[in-house]
Amino acid sequence: MWFLTFFLLFVAFSGAYAGNRTWFSFDLLSKSNILNGVLIILIFFTILMIAYALGFFPQSVAAPFMMSLYSLVAGFFLGYALRLMNHRQKAGSILYQHRSFWIDHAPNFLAIILIIYGLYRTAILIDLPVTGIRLTSGISLMCFGFFTWTLKVVPEFRSKGILFLDRFIHWNEVIAWRWQSETIIGIEFIAGKKGSEERIKEFFTSIPEDEKKEIEVVLKSKMDEFFEERKKKLFKEED
Repeated sequence: MWFLTFFLLFVAFSGAYAGNRTWFSFDLLSKSNILNGVLIILIFFTILMIAYALGFFPQSVAAPFMMSLYSLVAGFFLGYALRLMNHRQKAGSILYQHRSFWIDHAPNFLAIILIIYGLYRTAILIDLPVTGIRLTSGISLMCFGFFTWTLKVVPEFRSKGILFLDRFIHWNEVIAWRWQSETIIGIEFIAGKKGSEERIKEFFTSIPEDEKKEIEVVLKSKMDEFFEERKKKLFKEED
């Protein structure tokens, strides 16, 4: 029992470490990657179900396996959420963000529902026996809810950079912006890790017409403020 507990903690910490690193980001997602990933997961669990039905994957093995899987998922999303919180702390105060009910509150409601259901799933507060499967699956749901709460799908323009999904773009990496249409703005930035090939990317976001002046003031002031740093960065890359 103690060995299994320590093993599950090790798996959870390993997942948290992986989630806290930048090995995975939303940039890596594409339609083909998502479809292939879903297909691999379906095939994998189908094989497990067949093996279980034929007696090659007994309950004594299946239960610890699923507990380990839930622990890995819980750790990964907890580490991912902590990474996003760290980005938010180092990005400074918010200068502009498009706000609405669906943007501000709907994701938080979903996160609360997941956390509450995860707590219910653990059976800690209800009259059901607390098992390893219930406990680890409930905790994984709670960690996923916490991750949902920290993830913001609308860019936040902050004092030190831009937060967009799981990416923090420092102002010295923003090289240009332009209006794609009356309410769609495009932001060009330098993407890439240190020591690897860097390239220019662009993302688009919607801005209400009555807030166009506000975002323009923020972008112009920050482009001017970090002009020298941006210039040094660009010339250093060319060299």
